[in-house]
Amino acid sequence: MEKQLKVAALCNGTVIDHLPAEKLFTVVSILNLEQCSNQITIGNNLESKRLGTKGIIKISDRFFAEHEINKIALIAPNAKINIIRNYQVVEKHPLQLPDEVRDIIQCPNPNCITNHQAVATRFHVVDEKNALRLRCHYCEREVAREEVKIK
Repeated sequence: MEKQLKVAALCNGTVIDHLPAEKLFTVVSILNLEQCSNQITIGNNLESKRLGTKGIIKISDRFFAEHEINKIALIAPNAKINIIRNYQVVEKHPLQLPDEVRDIIQCPNPNCITNHQAVATRFHVVDEKNALRLRCHYCEREVAREEVKIK
């Protein structure tokens, strides 16, 4: 059987691959890609040996900052970031959260100072191996991955 590309090749830009299909549009939303004027190709429910089905996002001439990559890691920790230059993958980045995540997550504690004053949120990654848990630096409320609300 002949292999066929399901998504067009990218000259320069970023590919976010191996997204769980059900998380694809969450990633589109948290990165504000609906506001992006670059050419974007989005594929969903594509065959994947590892995931069954997956999502993929290809963005022409766009490269993400660390805080944007951290947002992706919170939503889809097993996704991969591929940097493309001249149609070649020049860098592959598995996602990994830093020990501390700043100004990305909203604290779920209504009494937390970050919900009442202009203070950037800070969360410490407590357990990433088993099930992601984050602890607010200010009020010490712990949050599971499923409860994370991206700002």
